Amino acid sequence: MGKKYTQVIKLLLLLFTLSAFFIPPLIGPADVTISEAITDFQSLSGQILFQIRLPRIVFAFLAGASLALIGSVFQALLRNDLATPYTLGVSSGGAFGAVLAIKLGLDWSLLGFSSISLFSVLGSLMTISIIYMIARTQKGLSTYTLILAGVTISLFFSSLILFVHYLADFTETYRMVQWIMGFLGVNHWSYPLIVFVFFLPVALFFIHRVPAFNLLIAGEDISYSKGVDVGRLQRWTFSLASILVGVIVSIAGPIGFLGLIVPHLLRLLIGADHRALFPAVIVFGGAFLVWCDTFARTVIAPAEIPVGIITSLLGGPFFIYLLIRHKRRF
Repeated sequence: MGKKYTQVIKLLLLLFTLSAFFIPPLIGPADVTISEAITDFQSLSGQILFQIRLPRIVFAFLAGASLALIGSVFQALLRNDLATPYTLGVSSGGAFGAVLAIKLGLDWSLLGFSSISLFSVLGSLMTISIIYMIARTQKGLSTYTLILAGVTISLFFSSLILFVHYLADFTETYRMVQWIMGFLGVNHWSYPLIVFVFFLPVALFFIHRVPAFNLLIAGEDISYSKGVDVGRLQRWTFSLASILVGVIVSIAGPIGFLGLIVPHLLRLLIGADHRALFPAVIVFGGAFLVWCDTFARTVIAPAEIPVGIITSLLGGPFFIYLLIRHKRRF
C-alpha cells in the first residue's frame, strides 16, 4: 500500500474517532450548550454533558475498543477471520456467570468489583479454558474446528441461560433480559474507570507482543523457529482476553460481532501488519460502538434499542459473508 493511501486512512480514522467524542454528546432529547456546560459544571447543560452523556460515551468507546482488539488478537492467534469473543463462546460464558449471579441474588463486592462482575469473569475464563484444552490436547485440530467448538459451547451456555431464565421470577427475568441484550446506559464515571483499569495493561501487553503476532501469520512452526514461545503466548492471550471480556460483559452484557466486523474491515483497508492493525482497531472499534449506541438511543427516542441488537444485526450478515468467502477451507 502506498504511503499516501496509508496517510489518508489514518486521517479518516482520526476524524471518525474525533467525531465520536464531539458529535454524540450533542445528540439527545435535551439540548446542551457547550459554553454553559464548560463554564458551569453544575448547570443543566453541565450535568447532562459530564454526568450522563460523556460517561456513557467513554464507556462505549472503551468497550468497543476492547472487544475489537480482542477479536483481532484471537484472529491472529488462531489465524482465522471468524475467531471473536462471541464466536468462541467467551461472551456467552461471561453472560452465564452474570445471569447466575443475578438469579442467586448475590449482592456483595470484592476489591470494588461486584459479584456479577466476578461471576462474569469466571464464566469467561471457564469458557476459554475449555477452548484452550481442546486446542492443546488435539494437536491436529484445525482452527475452523475450534470455531465450531466455540459456537457449540456458546449454544450450550445459551441453553443454561434460558434454564436460569425459566427458574427466575419476573423481576429477575426483566433484569436478565435487559442486560443480555447489551446496554451501555451508564450514568456515572465508575464503570468507565473500571474498564480502563483493565483495558490499559491488556492493550499494552498485546501491542508489546506485536512482533510475535506478526510471526504467527506464517504459522506456529516458523514462530517457534524465530524464538516465539507460542504456548506461553496462547496462555497469556486467552487469560487476559477472557478477563477483559468478562469485565465488559458483566457491565454491558454480551455485545456480539464487534470483534468480527472491525478487525476484518480494517485488515482490508490497512493490511495484516499488527503494528498498524492493533492501534487502528482500538480507535475504530471504540468510535464504531459509540456511533452504534448513539443510533440505538435516538432512533426511536425516548425509548432505546439495546446496542447489542444493532451490532448483531450488522454482524450476522457479515459473519455469513465470511463463511461463504472461506467455505473452501472447511
